[in-house]
Amino acid sequence: MADDSQRDTTGAIGSYTAVGDSLTEGVGDPGPDGRFVGWADRLAVLLSDRHADAGPSGAFRYANLAVRGRLLDQIVAEQVPRAKQLAPELVTFCAGGNDILRPGGDPDAIAERFEAAVADLTSAVGTVLVCTGFDTRGVPVLRHLRGKIATYTAHVRAIADRYDCPVLDLWSLRSVQDRRAWSEDRLHLSAEGHTRVALRAAQVLGLDVPADPDQLWPPQSQRPPSEVRRDNIHWAREYLVPWIGRRLRGESSGDHIEPKRPDLLPLH
Repeated sequence: MADDSQRDTTGAIGSYTAVGDSLTEGVGDPGPDGRFVGWADRLAVLLSDRHADAGPSGAFRYANLAVRGRLLDQIVAEQVPRAKQLAPELVTFCAGGNDILRPGGDPDAIAERFEAAVADLTSAVGTVLVCTGFDTRGVPVLRHLRGKIATYTAHVRAIADRYDCPVLDLWSLRSVQDRRAWSEDRLHLSAEGHTRVALRAAQVLGLDVPADPDQLWPPQSQRPPSEVRRDNIHWAREYLVPWIGRRLRGESSGDHIEPKRPDLLPLH
């Protein structure tokens, strides 16, 4: 049965491949060179450190195949075969969120396709960690999709049970329900949000982590309602309207984007 408490899977993990969309690519968490970092890259650092401490032979290797905007079927067609070909000891598989956000996205049907991909991956990879959806109750517009996201999350947990996959439960990670865990576009995690997710993923895999991912945020003074309204209007104009426009035109923010780490190579 799947267990998202600590499990000791890290002692022998010497290779890791991340599969998914913008969440796993790291959008919202730019590095000093302008490339996105993200929770998967941060998890890879923690796994690499643990691998070095354990003293096994060979360098820790990491690939990140995720591309922003990808739908589940695209991830399954483009990334899952490559992940199987690379044959790492660990795969993180986070997918389906963009499908849920689309009009008519059926969480039951999406979950059926997600399960088929999990079955395929687990037949070829030692450990497949799966991700649930976020609780969007405090997010403008997306709060209206909370029921669909909750249904999909329940499916993901049931699928994890059936295939004995560890679960990165983002729904229950309270720290990412704070506005400061999200970037200016409110659709992607901030650097601190990605850090919290990486720490939680490491906990799920049994690592000792340097900080509590659910640590409370520092108190904030309450903002005047007029300032909140101005920010909401600015957000709708700068981010929401263009996002809706791309959906209507059948475009994706990931068009012409290639994976940032397509090969399983040493991290350093």
